[in-house]
Amino acid sequence: MLPVVLRPRISVLGPALCVCLLLSVVVAVTLGPADIGAGDVWGTILYHLGLSPGLPVGRLRDGIIWDLRLPRVLAAGAVGAGLSLCGAVIQALTRNPLADPYLLGLSSGAALGAVSAMLLGFALLMPVSAFAGAALALALTMLLARSLGALTATRAILAGLAVSALFSALTSFLIFWTATGDSYREILSWLLGSLGGMRWTDAAVAGVALLLAGVPLALSGRTLDAFAFGDVAAATLGVDVGRARWVLLSLTALLTGVLVSISGSIGFVGLVLPHAVRLLVRGNHRQLLPLSALSGAVFLIWTDTAARTLFEPRELPVGIVTAMVGAPVFFLVLLRNRAAT
Repeated sequence: MLPVVLRPRISVLGPALCVCLLLSVVVAVTLGPADIGAGDVWGTILYHLGLSPGLPVGRLRDGIIWDLRLPRVLAAGAVGAGLSLCGAVIQALTRNPLADPYLLGLSSGAALGAVSAMLLGFALLMPVSAFAGAALALALTMLLARSLGALTATRAILAGLAVSALFSALTSFLIFWTATGDSYREILSWLLGSLGGMRWTDAAVAGVALLLAGVPLALSGRTLDAFAFGDVAAATLGVDVGRARWVLLSLTALLTGVLVSISGSIGFVGLVLPHAVRLLVRGNHRQLLPLSALSGAVFLIWTDTAARTLFEPRELPVGIVTAMVGAPVFFLVLLRNRAAT
């Protein structure tokens, strides 16, 4: 735990993260084999927004900036923000610091739905099928947990692990039975998490999902603060516990499903980033949720940039990089909080 005197003021950390996010977007676009500067990025953006009379770069660099790198960076920011936000919400609902979108089977269900659409040739329906898979996994998790008795955080997590294993096995079976030729490599890369080939439509879908599902989640801090004291205390504070839990979990399933359909399974973002924010601020969820989203956006932008540039001309799946960074960081988090675990 950081000493109180070393923790930054929340009023400072929020704007600082916003500035860091903006700078990260611009700098990440400049990195790569093409010689592109920050001025070129700003000029190209202003030109395409109709705020500049002339294109400041040649058509080739314009294509690299506007058609290749910028939508990928923006999609990475949206996916990182959404996964981190979902992780913080699930950790609060289950009162378990190890919870994330993968723990309740949401990601495995979304992966099953997305892979099914991919193998059947309905790639345009991947966001819908991924959400359907995540919703089905959530329903099975809750049904299994309730079949064990009263719904508790521990039973939900154990049920989620079982559902996650089942859906992962079904995904592997589908790939083994159906995939042929180079589709194996494409699907494997997607399952490891990849933001390669992002287009403006992908960035727009991620942004709309973040707006429709992520904003309500980010504004649910007061409700999640009540859940921190248990269901009985939350009901005493005037929260409709059952309705609030299902609404928040449904929004989490929706956001996770859409993001997984775009980026594949990217681990550790929803697990590590909320913990990192808690080390900096010991505030309530009204503060934790937006800060976690901003931190997740910055984190995934830079891990995806590293995946794209470190081993040029080869590109790593970003899920490998997030695991390599996230696992040691999470271990350090556990060490810092070993007295409470």
